[in-house]
Amino acid sequence: MGEVELLRKEFFTCRKILCFMVITCFMVHYMIRVNMSIAIVEMVATNNSNFSAHGPTYQWNEHQRNDILGCFFWGFLLSAIPGGRLSEIYGTKIILGTAMLISSVLTIVTPLACHLHYYCVVAVRVVLGLALGVSWPSIPPLALNWVAPADTSKFMAHTIACALGAGLTLPVSGYIIALLMWPSVFYITGAISLVWTAFWFYLVYDSPEKHPRISSEEKATVTRETVGLRHSKGEKETPWIKILLSGPVWAIVVADFCLQFNTNIILNELPSYMDRVLHFNIKKNGLLSSLPYFATYLMAVVFCYIADRWRKSNKFSIVTIRKLFTSISFCIPAVLFLIQIYWGYDEVVSVIVFTLSQGFLAASTAGFISNSMDISPVYSGTIFGLAFTCGASTGYFSSKLVAVVTSEEVSFQQWRYIFWILIALDVVGCLFYYIFGSGDIQKWNSVEQNETETRELNRK
Repeated sequence: MGEVELLRKEFFTCRKILCFMVITCFMVHYMIRVNMSIAIVEMVATNNSNFSAHGPTYQWNEHQRNDILGCFFWGFLLSAIPGGRLSEIYGTKIILGTAMLISSVLTIVTPLACHLHYYCVVAVRVVLGLALGVSWPSIPPLALNWVAPADTSKFMAHTIACALGAGLTLPVSGYIIALLMWPSVFYITGAISLVWTAFWFYLVYDSPEKHPRISSEEKATVTRETVGLRHSKGEKETPWIKILLSGPVWAIVVADFCLQFNTNIILNELPSYMDRVLHFNIKKNGLLSSLPYFATYLMAVVFCYIADRWRKSNKFSIVTIRKLFTSISFCIPAVLFLIQIYWGYDEVVSVIVFTLSQGFLAASTAGFISNSMDISPVYSGTIFGLAFTCGASTGYFSSKLVAVVTSEEVSFQQWRYIFWILIALDVVGCLFYYIFGSGDIQKWNSVEQNETETRELNRK
């Protein structure tokens, strides 16, 4: 019994359970987000029939199809900043948990919305985006209560488990559609999300002090490691003017905008590219479309492990680490998309380029994505929400871009224009962050924080 208790204490600590729940949160998040990307391939009618071998079909044109994918991001634009700030004030548990509960229900009713009317689908997708938009901005406030500063990159890497969710959902959905028709994808993923939500409310708490089942030893350890970052959490007034005029904040915002434009093109449009340009069947489409996401998570873990190791050893400064990994996340994908422009008509080249580009984009997790907690622990959720709001707009605009460019003809020649735009955004994101990025705690982080405390936090 003593050995069992020791094993429980070592491997089932509250912090490890929290990490597991965050990982699965973002897996489920993308599961109920990308299911539409693969299902819509079979939902749109290719002739005048209202039914196919894979379920009911609808007479949606190219703009309507892309609007269904892109309108999800309208909700993101509205909820990211409030989600980050509300999580700072009221806690991540209730904000994120409620959002996932709403998202679960909306996912389950999506087939019904499709049956009722095109605008019902649009409404469901907008509200789904509104709910899921709080996810990423809600994580930094939670991390400040549970994670030591030197481990923030690894913790933020857990959010890239969204790539695993997408990587599993796309191929599995392809097989589910082939066997059970496309509506079953929404029923199954929605049910999984409901089960996850129940575990979240039972297992997760906003701080060690609020957790009823944490051991005294773990509580003391976590509190000691994070106390320097939590001293001003109760502050309610946000210095919006100072935040909006901050160069380091805008470095994160611009970098996130450029990154999300890249990832949203791949996330939303890759299945259609493989279907209509490379002519893969639904099973092969789902399988190969999933490869970039497995590469994303694997490389994110590796990059964040290296970043935190360097930070603990003081081998490089915080700003050097953030700029190095941000540069990797933009420069290498830019080179890969240049290859895609000339040889992307080849199936093997396309799969390799999309897989590696998404993998190297994951270096941003050890770069600017973790940077909000460096420059302002107190307002990290707000800053992340601001960046995420601007980045989320690319979900809609990227879908509209693809619709406009391919409205006359869906071909590799038309897609080359899109790849050139992605290269330009990679260059802009890299240069802007390199010029304005910072690793120092900003003076406006807390009105109560004096210079001695600021220097202390910068050394952590």
